[in-house]
Amino acid sequence: MLFLSHTSSARLPTQFGTFDIHVFSDRRNGLEHIALACGEVQRAEAPLVRVHSECLTGDIFGSTRCDCGEQLHHAQRLIQETGHGLILYLKNHEGRGIGLTNKMRAYALQDQGLDTVEANEALGLPVDARSYEAAADMLAFFDIQRIRLLSNNQDKRAALQALGISIAEQVPLLTTPTHENLKYLQTKSHKLGHLIPDL
Repeated sequence: MLFLSHTSSARLPTQFGTFDIHVFSDRRNGLEHIALACGEVQRAEAPLVRVHSECLTGDIFGSTRCDCGEQLHHAQRLIQETGHGLILYLKNHEGRGIGLTNKMRAYALQDQGLDTVEANEALGLPVDARSYEAAADMLAFFDIQRIRLLSNNQDKRAALQALGISIAEQVPLLTTPTHENLKYLQTKSHKLGHLIPDL
């Protein structure tokens, strides 16, 4: 691994099933990334993998402004049903990489009528500032080069492929739109090219 050091592991029972949780420390910045592993992922030809960006509001507080928490839980269910797979939980990805403070500033602008892309641009910030080297490093730890990617995001697929990860299949993670997140999902579909049909 180029950037990460594996620091600890334990069994993690969840409401969706039991995973093995692995913690990795990033030598570049001290951040701790997480992998949730189900089954013998090394033996799978192309295991299901969710590369999930940290979202405090959606993952922890159950925000309905986004679909992040719902996608995370849906991925946990699918991986448990399949019997093997990984969730790679990447820190420092809040707000597509702009950080929590700027994400709240963007939320305030969205409350004034801007969409998520326009809000970032109005703040002078990139629409998406994420990178995926940590995900590639975690996959290398598990000796995985080929995956079935749980994602609607075509740019994420391209970024992982650019890091040498072979994508055997892109499996959409579709959620149920709400009044609060419909415009957000439409923006991801129409402006960011996410694979979200019927919006």
